[in-house]
Parts: sequence; C-alpha cells; structure tokens
Amino acid sequence: MFGEELGRPETGWRRRLYVIIFEADTRAGRLFDVLLIIAILASVLVVMIDSVELVRARHGLLLGILEWTFTLLFTAEYLTRLLVVKKPLRYATSFFGIIDLLAILPSYLGLFLAGTHYLVDIRALRLVRIFRVLKLSPYINEANIIVQALVASRRKIAVFLTTVMIAVVILATLMYLVEGPANGYTSIPISVYWAIVTLTTVGYGDISPHTPFGKVIASVVMILGYGVLAVPTGIVTAELTTRAMQRPTTRTCQNCLTEGLDADSVYCKHCGHELAAYSKD
Repeated sequence: MFGEELGRPETGWRRRLYVIIFEADTRAGRLFDVLLIIAILASVLVVMIDSVELVRARHGLLLGILEWTFTLLFTAEYLTRLLVVKKPLRYATSFFGIIDLLAILPSYLGLFLAGTHYLVDIRALRLVRIFRVLKLSPYINEANIIVQALVASRRKIAVFLTTVMIAVVILATLMYLVEGPANGYTSIPISVYWAIVTLTTVGYGDISPHTPFGKVIASVVMILGYGVLAVPTGIVTAELTTRAMQRPTTRTCQNCLTEGLDADSVYCKHCGHELAAYSKD
C-alpha cells in the first residue's frame, strides 16, 4: 500500500489524520477523497472560466478569490500530508507528491510571472486518485502494461522515426528546389514544416504545391503518411501481445514455493528447480 511505504504513525492525531488522508478504505478516507476530487474539479473549472475575457471582466474579483481559496486549501492539504507521514521526503519525491506540489506552484509563480497561474489546470492530474475511491486499481495495472510495452518498443520506434525524419528532410529539400519561394516554400525549414503536416495527414492547406513534379512529391509524402501512422502502432501492438502471452499464472515451484511463474517455464527462474508440467485444468 502506498501510504504504508511512507511510514504510518503508530498513535495520536497524526495517525488519525493519516488514516483519513491516505487510506481510502475507511469511511472518513472515502469522504475525504470524494471532497478532494470535487475541489479539484471546481478549481480547474474556475481557471477555465477565468480564461474567458468577458467573464473575467465582470467577475474577475470573485474568480480570483475562489482560485486563491482552492490554492490555500491544497497547500494546507499538501503540508498536512508531509506532516502526518514518517517519511515526508519519500512522499515529496513520489509520483503523487510531485503532482500535489505542481498543483499549487503555478498560483504562487503567478505573483511574479503573469499568466503562469493558468497552469494550475495541471491539478487535473490529481484526479488519478479517483481510481482509489472507485476501487479501480486493477486498471492501473493494465495501464502499467501499456507503459511497459511503450518503453520496451522505444528503440524500434526511435529507429523508425529517425528514418522518417531523414526522408522528410530529403523530400522537403526537393520540394524547396522544385517549388521555390514563389509558391510559398521560402526555406528548407518551411518545407520541412509542410512535409510534416502532409505526412501526418493534418493538411492545414496554408502551403501547397503548384508544379506537376511538386504534386508528385506531395503524393509520395501522403502515401508515406499511412505508414507513419501504422508502423508504430504495429510495433507496440506486437509488444503488448508478447507481454500478454508471458503474463504470470498461479503456477508455483515445488521447491522454493515461488508463485506466479510463466505457463511455458521449464525451470524455476528463482531456484532453477525443474518444474512439473503445467495444466490450466
């Protein structure tokens, strides 16, 4: 459990606060998390409304008061979390700890840098706590599998994207030579921009080829665009399939009693003992 890793106080008011703040299985903990989620949604909504100039002109003072109320509330919550755990540094450097800190920093930065207070919309990331409230932690495990597949595929994707970028630069250079400044291709970087927009099938239309050879190059880039979309997807899908096939089972080693061994394992990966034939029945 995440909270236990931070060190649960044994007695006193710190333990009571700890149970409320970190343990969603209790009635008080669930109520705290639900109220926290409502406050996060409300604070994000306030920032979004504040970005509308007409509304800000009429209700700017009220929106400012609400924004700072939420900021002070989240600041107090963050400091309380640090106070009630035995290992505050571990919490401060954890995923949730960093997100909680980033949720309050933009408001204070806004005192020195105009406009940065709009970054408080990063508070929306705190909504991942809803998984704890709704008992959806298994979905987090599934998300971890996707992340692991992306990480495992990073080299293949990097090689593919590097190849694509080389092709983009070459085709963009050809387009610059063929079309030239007269047709909007004023430089190779502008041509690279056009190639990327065309390759990704976005097609803004602000720059387009006019010569026959330029249209041929554009056609090649468009066809390549389908491969750019399909290949990385195929790489990640293959990695997900491999990981699904290697998912641990309830299989147990008779020698060291290690659980969760793969179905196709012949020897235990911990003690090397030969395993009995595995059957799902």
